[in-house]
Amino acid sequence: MTVVLKKLAGHLARGLVMILVVATISFFIVRNIPGDPMKAALEMKVAAGADPAAAAQEVKVIYGFQPTGSMWSQYVDYLAGLATFDLGTSTLHAGQPVTEVLTESAKWTVLPVLLGILMSFLVGVILGVYAALRRSSKLGDILAISGSLLHGVPQYVLGLLLAAIFATSLGWFPSEGGVADILIEPGLTPEYVGTLIRHAALPVLTYALASYGGWVLAMKSSVVTVLGDDFILASELRGMKRSIIFRYVARNAILPLFTILALSLGLLFAGAVFIERIFNYPGLGLKLIDSVTNRDYALMSGAFLLITVAIVVANILADLLYTVIDPRVRQ
Repeated sequence: MTVVLKKLAGHLARGLVMILVVATISFFIVRNIPGDPMKAALEMKVAAGADPAAAAQEVKVIYGFQPTGSMWSQYVDYLAGLATFDLGTSTLHAGQPVTEVLTESAKWTVLPVLLGILMSFLVGVILGVYAALRRSSKLGDILAISGSLLHGVPQYVLGLLLAAIFATSLGWFPSEGGVADILIEPGLTPEYVGTLIRHAALPVLTYALASYGGWVLAMKSSVVTVLGDDFILASELRGMKRSIIFRYVARNAILPLFTILALSLGLLFAGAVFIERIFNYPGLGLKLIDSVTNRDYALMSGAFLLITVAIVVANILADLLYTVIDPRVRQ
């Protein structure tokens, strides 16, 4: 137990350092992007004939704040805010705290991406095993080719194809975007749940298809490697049943994929930017694009920080998970 706690403490220390470094880099990069929305709004009001002092106060009320002081003092205030989980105020959302904006948008990202990852993982692993065991047959060739094709097609291309076919041409799914039909009152009703599913179906399917090819190819390669191990040959010589050998092969071959799965979960918040843009799905990816377009510094920094934290936590969990599921690396 002491060894595990020391290892976990080391991971947490390195993770905190990485988060601090990324937060620092993103802070200075974001604030050096050309363009200042608050300054532009102030200049427009002054050009329209408003008093400069009154215009400055109006802009401050609209955006909730005005950055003052040197870049260093703003950085110190930013770090102080991080210590209290205060990520600042969003200028894009009328002075709403960034934490509230990220919390609201992240929940709509987690659902489709998580479902897409789990669906593609389960289907890809199962078909990857059959692609390896039947690699000399037509079924194995078809599975391998399908994995290669889908693995090579970018997410946005799949999203555009699915949107054009199932939303625009066939009309099976809504094309106006959003998470639900605005005419249906939110609540735990069959109508609202149904519209949630219809709006999320194409984003989930897009992410699942985009991830499927990688899982199939990775599982096939891992199974082929395990099939060449000595313990498989020894099991066959002893006359062990094929079903038992298959179970041993699958359990050993899937171990590396658990690490990839944990790392994929760390990309929950960053992996759906193009998909959310195509389907106008109001998740974190769409908020990140909007924040960049509108120079919302606080929201940009907060989104980058959330993505960094998720990836760092996923790396820690992947390392600990692999230690738990594989006794050979526990020492």
